[in-house]
Amino acid sequence: MNTVTMPLSSVDYELRFRSLFNEGRALAFPCDAQGHVDMDALSERARGNYLYARAVVGREFATPAVQRCH
Repeated sequence: MNTVTMPLSSVDYELRFRSLFNEGRALAFPCDAQGHVDMDALSERARGNYLYARAVVGREFATPAVQRCH
């Protein structure tokens, strides 16, 4: 995935990785409508969580889905 620059204050979408084993558990990251996450805007911890979630899709997390923020 490529990164894009977007102001976090205008983020209307999130990329959500749903846990395959713990219902209700998920990791979510701000993104644009196409699911592009601005990794430079994430904190170090969030960036680590994002990279981990991407690495374990299909083993621990489901394929991510783009959702509108509440």
